[in-house]
Amino acid sequence: MKKIIALLLAAIMVLGLAACASKTENTEASDVKNVVYIVNGNLGDKSFFDSAQAGIDELVKAGRITCKTIELGGTDEDQPKWLSTLYDVSQSGEYDLVICGTYQMPDYLKEVATKYPDQLYLIFDDNTYAGENSNVVNITYKQNDMGYLVGTFAACMTTDTSVSNINEDAVIGFVGGVDSPVINDFLTGFIEGAQAVNPDIKVDTRYTNDYVDTAIAKEFGYSMINDNKCDIIWGVAGNAGNGAAEAALDTGKAWFIGVDSDQELTFSSDLAALTLTSGLKNIGNSIIWIFDQWDAGKTYWGSEVQLGLAEGGVGIVTDKNYDKYASADTKAAVEAAQKGIMDGSIKVDTAFDANFDLAALRDSVRP
Repeated sequence: MKKIIALLLAAIMVLGLAACASKTENTEASDVKNVVYIVNGNLGDKSFFDSAQAGIDELVKAGRITCKTIELGGTDEDQPKWLSTLYDVSQSGEYDLVICGTYQMPDYLKEVATKYPDQLYLIFDDNTYAGENSNVVNITYKQNDMGYLVGTFAACMTTDTSVSNINEDAVIGFVGGVDSPVINDFLTGFIEGAQAVNPDIKVDTRYTNDYVDTAIAKEFGYSMINDNKCDIIWGVAGNAGNGAAEAALDTGKAWFIGVDSDQELTFSSDLAALTLTSGLKNIGNSIIWIFDQWDAGKTYWGSEVQLGLAEGGVGIVTDKNYDKYASADTKAAVEAAQKGIMDGSIKVDTAFDANFDLAALRDSVRP
């Protein structure tokens, strides 16, 4: 009789353990989120789309998400597919999160997110309709943090005459797109970072008021280089800004700094050769950050989150030409600036602050 009772107890324990194991497995499985990434272009851009995919791949590899990536092409003829695909994936109800990005997507996302309020969405590098839909999180980036690092680097480099094309004058250039808070946020950090290195530095600032026409920026670049002895120019005007790189190449008297993505990887070999570094928006890191927060129980649906150095949202390229041409002192200065911003000992002003006098700052450093 005792033997029978012992066998029954053992069986009950086995069944109990099996049930616990099943419950644990189901809980773990339910924590894995199913995601779809809508690419309004194609992978292989060595820029935002690839950066987002890299972050997604890291999450997949860690077993935190499953993801389907849908590449839709980036031509005008492809744009109707962007909207219809957003509708398709939302209507399916399959996905915990729909990810898309860039300035071309907000109108499409706004339409679809409004019609599918129970579907969650993430859009990176855009805040057009931030806060208007409770099921959308908008990720943007602290351009001023990035600008401070770039300004620190440029100010160190502009008087390092051991580097070719660098003259003795402490003059650097900034070619911005539209004279707007976003572009001026880059500029604010750029000037403040440069002034932290050299309070007497001059910054030649010009605006193309355009993001496509390289000819305008090229003309500005010639003037900066030839008239004001500018030897480093940061282009922050989309494709238009690359005209300044062409001016640097043509004159043979200056260097260029890229923006948003690593432009050494996207330029032709001759332009890449004179690109010292690039300020980065780390799209992949920002997506991982959102999932880190989500898994910790903190969400941002219906709001905009601005990610800076502390969150890994922005940075600067530190390999290739940067590593080749920057002295140990220059690298140390950039590292110190990054540490200062992250620990809060350095406060970078922002052009989005209504009380901040950008015009006074900009005018104070004109050549």
